[in-house]
Amino acid sequence: MNSADLLTDAFTRIQESVHSAVEGLSAGDLNARLDDGANSIAWLVWHLTRVQDDHVSDAAGVEQVWFAQDWVSRFDLPFEKGATGYGQSSGQVAAVQVDSPDLLLGYHDAVHEQSVEFIRGLDGRSLARVVDESWSPPVTLGVRLISVIADDLQHVGQAAFVRGSLERR
Repeated sequence: MNSADLLTDAFTRIQESVHSAVEGLSAGDLNARLDDGANSIAWLVWHLTRVQDDHVSDAAGVEQVWFAQDWVSRFDLPFEKGATGYGQSSGQVAAVQVDSPDLLLGYHDAVHEQSVEFIRGLDGRSLARVVDESWSPPVTLGVRLISVIADDLQHVGQAAFVRGSLERR
């Protein structure tokens, strides 16, 4: 197994976990917040997918799926078109509303497909390429991908927790 295989496996586990957290839920459950300051499943999955789309597309030098496939219009959110969820207020979190799992899963699957297509072409040397010099030390592609994986896994775990909490009500 090479580094591209390991990264593909990690991103596939994220996709599988997203499906487990979202499939079969009503709009009410997807948009529910455990308290007024909590994140909903809809926001968590939208956010983790936006981060993956933003970061991987930047590293790959391709347009974000969000714009290229016009998911921005399908979600029709009331804030900046390029928002990824970082630093959003409680009101902005509450504004991420979906009618069914289909919107979240469709966008996530499209981002997953583009991410894996890029990752399959990587080798160990590719992962050493610096993709962000604004940090000290500069961020390499390998570090950026691991960062996305870690962030996505944390958020999908939170979504699974919210689902479990809602199912026990």
